[in-house]
Amino acid sequence: MRFNRILLSATLVVAALVIQVSVLARLHLPGAVPDLVLLTVLALALVYGHVGGALVGFGAGLLSDLAPPADHAAGRYALVLCVIGYLAGLVKPENGRLKSATGPLAVVAVAAVGTTLLYAGVGALVGDTAARHVGLPSLLFTAALYDLLLAPFVVPGIMALARRADNDPLAEAGSAAKSADISSGWLSSGTGLRIGSQRGGLGGLKVKAARARTARAGRIKGVKRL
Repeated sequence: MRFNRILLSATLVVAALVIQVSVLARLHLPGAVPDLVLLTVLALALVYGHVGGALVGFGAGLLSDLAPPADHAAGRYALVLCVIGYLAGLVKPENGRLKSATGPLAVVAVAAVGTTLLYAGVGALVGDTAARHVGLPSLLFTAALYDLLLAPFVVPGIMALARRADNDPLAEAGSAAKSADISSGWLSSGTGLRIGSQRGGLGGLKVKAARARTARAGRIKGVKRL
């Protein structure tokens, strides 16, 4: 990833994690907690693609695993967000811009449900059965509901910020081609002027040489006549 992507992603993920731990987690809402970190990963994945989404998801998940009051094994949420970020990046449009809000909302709903299922599945593999005691259906419903309500205030802004901070390779290529055309035009025009001036100089030298020969011939003939 580029340096500006890494810097922006790290800043947004840390800010989202701080808000989620210090504010959203203390609201004591029924069921799941609104996952602001997940929404940040999804927004960046929709701009950076599947590779960038996987990298951002892994880093964000690892920070969530290490941030207090985490009570699960480190790397568990990192694996989940890495997979979710990769899958979300696969639906990135070619031009990096979405035509409507339906697509991002659908991605958020599927990602909220998929994240909860993957997290519970990985927990079942390592012997964590907390999801069974809380109730998996209620977790799925509240996770999707909270994330969908929060998504319109988070995802579009982060996507716009990421697109603005990110350098557009198509624009760079267009500007490079334009500058190359301009420079080639300047070079060609400059070369033409130089060649023309050189040709004019050579033509003038040839005319002067011919006149000198004619003058010499006339002088020689005149001497002989005398």
